[in-house]
Amino acid sequence: MKSVMQGKWLLRAVFVGAAVSLMATVPARAARIENAVAVFSGLDKITGRITEFDVYMNETVQFGALQVTPRVCYSRDDSEAQHVDGFVQVDEITLDRHIKRIFSGWMFADSPALNAIEHPIYDVWLKDCKQTSTVPKPAK
Repeated sequence: MKSVMQGKWLLRAVFVGAAVSLMATVPARAARIENAVAVFSGLDKITGRITEFDVYMNETVQFGALQVTPRVCYSRDDSEAQHVDGFVQVDEITLDRHIKRIFSGWMFADSPALNAIEHPIYDVWLKDCKQTSTVPKPAK
């Protein structure tokens, strides 16, 4: 009787171990949404004004002496916790009219201080991503 009970427990342990290893090999898939518009906030440190602005993907918007160009902006569907991130490039127009890249990388809306643009005069950070904007799309 004792060996039959040990066999059942062993069989259960093998079954549970197989189920756990199967779950570990199947990656969880987040429903990642690619959006058409990135929403940024910008701070002018001289005036103290914060401006929110929409930028279409691969378009450039000037904020002070900075040119902000989002390349991709991802969010998640409504069934998951929101996680907004985007790949952004920021150039500075210098006083002698040269354009200098000061940032190229990922920004995360839920951690704005992680990769925000910190310039002596301007700060820029990603706030959100969305499919449409009230701002007209630039003409090609």
